[in-house]
Amino acid sequence: MARLARLSIARQPHHVVQRGNNRQPIFVDAADRERFLALVGEGAARFGIALHAYVLMDNHFHLLATPSTADALPQWMQAVGRAYVRHFNDRHGRSGTLWEGRYRSTLIQAERYVLPCMAYIDLNPVRAGLVAEPLQHPWSSHAHYVGRRHDRLVTPHALYWALGNTPFDREAAYAELVRAGVSPADQALLTDAVFKGWVAGDADFVAKMQSDTARRLSPSKPGRRPAASAD
Repeated sequence: MARLARLSIARQPHHVVQRGNNRQPIFVDAADRERFLALVGEGAARFGIALHAYVLMDNHFHLLATPSTADALPQWMQAVGRAYVRHFNDRHGRSGTLWEGRYRSTLIQAERYVLPCMAYIDLNPVRAGLVAEPLQHPWSSHAHYVGRRHDRLVTPHALYWALGNTPFDREAAYAELVRAGVSPADQALLTDAVFKGWVAGDADFVAKMQSDTARRLSPSKPGRRPAASAD
């Protein structure tokens, strides 16, 4: 089956994942992570990307971002990916590919999934057994949102601002949201959507987005198509 074209729609949030080839490490140390984040920030400014959340793991990363144009997201990921591979190969005396194929991404319905997706990203190191709580993992945007660090890479989504009238209120509300965790249903949907390329949203949202693209946004319903009439 032919793979789906990656989806990118202007002014809509997208969840992005990229893994290392054969799930090998893509970051060896803090210098690698710092260089990657610098490239992410430079590219976001260049291509018109609002980065809402991120986490860097050893062999993959997650981003939540809103592109200003339909071309901005693929241009950003291509520029960051190529520049980082050059850095990594030069610094570590290696050659060849670093990534496990193309990056994975999905469009998400903001009102329903932006905050769950942010929590999903923050909790990735906890699910992986690396830390007991998100604040113990320094390579994510979580500390910014709970008031422990100012992260200039991050542009909070409007739904984060709506969590409270003051910084303290927003930080407390977001910390509680992450402590409560992501429901099993939302976790499964967010994982399935990003790795299969389907839109994460309700039927009305998918139908609305479908009017902006010819690319299929949801799985076909199971079962065979009815046979054509002989009349």
